[in-house]
Amino acid sequence: MEMLKIPKTDDTPEVILDKTRNIFEMSGRSLPEDSVTFYTPIFQWLKQYASEPSATTEFVFKLEYTNTASSKMVQDILSALEKIKGVNITWYYYKEDEDMEAMGHELSELVEIPFKFKTY
Repeated sequence: MEMLKIPKTDDTPEVILDKTRNIFEMSGRSLPEDSVTFYTPIFQWLKQYASEPSATTEFVFKLEYTNTASSKMVQDILSALEKIKGVNITWYYYKEDEDMEAMGHELSELVEIPFKFKTY
């Protein structure tokens, strides 16, 4: 399965989805002008991955900021991941960033996926 790597910009997060190396990570700021266009390749990759997932999948979110549309896309990613057995989420947030901490906790309540919360 091909790796999906989307480089980080000022308005979009870096995304690395690599089944071979078992790296599933999204980091940075997410406020693209068109969230649907930005996130479509991620959903397509996850759909393909879901057909033959690894035994365990540790998906890491290191988001610094999301706009409303991106928050909905992250929720949709979690819904897609919820259908895959063996998925765990690690949600990083800056120690003083109450908004991103709260977002992680809110999202964790919407899906049946184990969440770990870590600060940096």
